Amino acid sequence: MPVYLVRHGEAVSELVDPTQPLSERGRAGVARVARQVATIGLAVAEIRHSPKPRARETAEILARHLTPPPDLTEVDWLAPSADPGKAQDAALSTAEPLMLVGHLPHMARLASLLLTGNPNREVVRFRNATVVCLERVEDGWVLLWALGPDLVAPSA
Repeated sequence: MPVYLVRHGEAVSELVDPTQPLSERGRAGVARVARQVATIGLAVAEIRHSPKPRARETAEILARHLTPPPDLTEVDWLAPSADPGKAQDAALSTAEPLMLVGHLPHMARLASLLLTGNPNREVVRFRNATVVCLERVEDGWVLLWALGPDLVAPSA
């Protein structure tokens, strides 16, 4: 069962807006990635995202491009400094493809926990608007692919 880990798109500076919503460039980058994953047929039943505006906006943009449109759920355990163990539990208990949208360092720690069992060993370097596809196998997880806006043509 695939689980998609997503780091939110580029946000505005905290000096510009303390809530740090997505920047114009960030929205464009997420939209490029969303269009690309839609063309490969990515489908999820649900997108869970952190309460921060940049993660919520990223989840909303992704959801608009996926068919069928997935449910969106806000969860505290995807916050930047949250314990990745709760997200691991969600990944392990899902019966359908799931997308988790969050922040650094949490997403990197979660990927490391799933892939190596050690949240402190960096194995995936998340850039803004990066989607990482992991699949559960008999004895753990494997990395299937990763895609970020710098790998997608601007017209995509």
